[in-house]
Amino acid sequence: MGAAGSKLEKALGDQFPEGERYFGLENFGNTCYCNSVLQALYFCVPFREQLLEYYSNYKNGADAEENLLICLADLFTQISSQKKKTGVIAPKRFVQRLKKQNELFRSYMHQDAHEFLNFLLNELVDILEKEAPTAKNEAETSPPEKVANGPKNPQANGVQKEPLVTWVHKNFQGILTNETRCLRCETVTARDETFFDLSLDIEQNSSITSCLKNFSSTETLNAEDKFFCDKCCSLQEAQKRMKIKKPPHILVIHLKRFKYIEQLGRYKKLSYRVVFPLELKLSNTVEDADSEYSLFAVVVHVGSGPNHGHYVSLVKSHNHWLFFDDENVEMIDESAVQTFFGSAQEYSSNTDHGYILFYESLGANKNC
Repeated sequence: MGAAGSKLEKALGDQFPEGERYFGLENFGNTCYCNSVLQALYFCVPFREQLLEYYSNYKNGADAEENLLICLADLFTQISSQKKKTGVIAPKRFVQRLKKQNELFRSYMHQDAHEFLNFLLNELVDILEKEAPTAKNEAETSPPEKVANGPKNPQANGVQKEPLVTWVHKNFQGILTNETRCLRCETVTARDETFFDLSLDIEQNSSITSCLKNFSSTETLNAEDKFFCDKCCSLQEAQKRMKIKKPPHILVIHLKRFKYIEQLGRYKKLSYRVVFPLELKLSNTVEDADSEYSLFAVVVHVGSGPNHGHYVSLVKSHNHWLFFDDENVEMIDESAVQTFFGSAQEYSSNTDHGYILFYESLGANKNC
């Protein structure tokens, strides 16, 4: 990696961003699913900054038991404080903790990067929420806005407590609203739900914009699927659609490339070509105001099937695109990003397909 590291430094030359570090991550036997997501999260700058800040405050406080949040913060601190600009780091402590915590990731089988991302973000939130009672000043410095973290659960004593809004929520959480309109009385029932990522069904030769349109398309509920309307007090035909009520600061889009095929009795990888733009306008929002986003990371699945293959990531940092493949890091041209859209034909030699996309809002600075 020494040669590759110096090659990257030569490629960037005097354009090497001050204070930035580009480190590959060692693979501990099929941990590419973990490495690719960690690189995407490291270059999610608001998340990284808040994690490092959390860790510096934590280190100044009392020692608590080790958890996944501390292991992640320690890894990011190790990378950011390296004297060298490039190199390789072994995320051993983090991977050991991950395997200890969740048996799903213990085997050497091929794991799903999206499942890992989901588990990690929810685990970080759980840890921060458990710490909240001991850090009352967190509540005092929180803004007054109230954001639901899933459905509100009554506490054991029957008192409802407002969910805590952590810095993980502030970066990744958005709110969807599920609108159902009764076709008899026209009453609209809306139910809100939170999300950390949007999982989109995909079609051949499509785009993220068309996938998002399908996600928010109107569905008619009739026959067996009629809707119970509270106003009519009976089952009625209705129209249902999902819209984005509050777009997140960091929009994570998961392309559903692994589909269960009934006739085969197993999952199949969809290599469909799905165009993802470098700049994305979200138009399926409640306010109908376009939210603009910029692509900064892509987790790519390499391989023809769901049970084997490899993960790599593409990352945009200081206007340069970088390719992370475990220990190896190299610079790539922006135009190379489109080679990861997918294959226009079912059988293609190209098996490198965009799987998880990370977009950052270009709106007002929401770095809380």
